[in-house]
Amino acid sequence: MKNLLIAAAALALSAGATLAEPLRMGTEGAYPPYNFVNEKGEVDGFEVELGNELCKRIGAECTWVRNDWDSIIPNLVSSNYDTIMAGMNITDERRKSIAFSDEYTPPPPSAYLALTPDADVTGAVAAQTNTIQAGYVAETGATLIEFATGEEAIAAVRNGEAEAVFADRDFLVPFERDAADLVWVEGQDRVVVGEGLGIGMRQSDTELKARFDAAIAEMRADGSLDAMISKWLGDESMTFAAQAEAGAEN
Repeated sequence: MKNLLIAAAALALSAGATLAEPLRMGTEGAYPPYNFVNEKGEVDGFEVELGNELCKRIGAECTWVRNDWDSIIPNLVSSNYDTIMAGMNITDERRKSIAFSDEYTPPPPSAYLALTPDADVTGAVAAQTNTIQAGYVAETGATLIEFATGEEAIAAVRNGEAEAVFADRDFLVPFERDAADLVWVEGQDRVVVGEGLGIGMRQSDTELKARFDAAIAEMRADGSLDAMISKWLGDESMTFAAQAEAGAEN
């Protein structure tokens, strides 16, 4: 009997050790404050902290995989990782290739940044390739110049290759704040495009999507998601509570 009890205890411990499902979380690591590589060489940022918390709530063990933006969706579909958390806005076009969780931020505003506040945003505009901002610029009729990273798009403004750069406002804020040569284009610093940021998953992973959706809903309800948005994106960023309040007023 004693041996049976020991064996049962060992089995229970073994089962407990395997409860944490391994999940590979794909990110770019080059889009602060959403995701970036810190001084220790580790991925960090809003989405990394949020992703780790969501994994904890669904009983999964996250590991982070860096991938260049322009191939981040194909490598998810090819099963090189299980999710994408990389400042990716939910769009109908992307839904043709992948599934999304419910949004974990309200739609973040985009903005034009330039050397002068009266820059011509109908001229040459830089944007990161395969982003909703690049698509928006193309639809405006401006001359779109695409770059692999957001920082390269900003450099194009400084070297005179583009009149302005169009990107997520939260990404551009440090450049506008800390650089003496870059300013918001007047009246063009809060342009809303997209439906909000979501976790990208393979379309076949319906059960994983349901679990992430439940965890996101739980964090929205207990206020921890809004607190994380304010921590990483700033007090001026739109939270779910502020979105609900604005909706109630309208």
